[in-house]
Amino acid sequence: MKTKTLKFKNDVDLFSQVFEIMNELCHKNSWKDPFLYANAKEIHFAGVQGHEVASKYSGADGIDQDGDCEYKSTIGKTISVTYSGISVKDSWEEQVEYLEEEKIANYANHYQIRYNNFGKIVEAYTMSGTKVLEILLPKIKKQFDMAGYTKKGTKKADPRLAVSLTSSEIKKHGTKIQ
Repeated sequence: MKTKTLKFKNDVDLFSQVFEIMNELCHKNSWKDPFLYANAKEIHFAGVQGHEVASKYSGADGIDQDGDCEYKSTIGKTISVTYSGISVKDSWEEQVEYLEEEKIANYANHYQIRYNNFGKIVEAYTMSGTKVLEILLPKIKKQFDMAGYTKKGTKKADPRLAVSLTSSEIKKHGTKIQ
């Protein structure tokens, strides 16, 4: 793909051209669709950090010096990130094994990133996958014990688990990198 000189009539026209360029770049490099989920932020953060961009939709978000890694981002006023869509297994033992080997602790590094509304990184931290799991495991256990039900006892539409790392947990246990 050649570098294009952008000539645009208005902001919508400019957006349309940038949209097409971003899609071309992603296709050329076998990256994920930048407009699904947080893929654009993952591609951006990987570039800023000098990481390799992951090409699959599930699994690692990037590849750093230690291998596959996980990115979690927010545009909130304070940094906190959510681990959502965690599959529920048949037993707690299976759940822990899944979290250790496939979902959380299998990534050496997890990155927590806060963006502003203009696509700029405001702050970023890194934390080991084992530390992330250590912090999240009690929260996951509490939800696991409710097995797809709300606190009021009604069945959830989506039984998967979702837990968050708070700002204080990230700042206490993470290493600030930006």
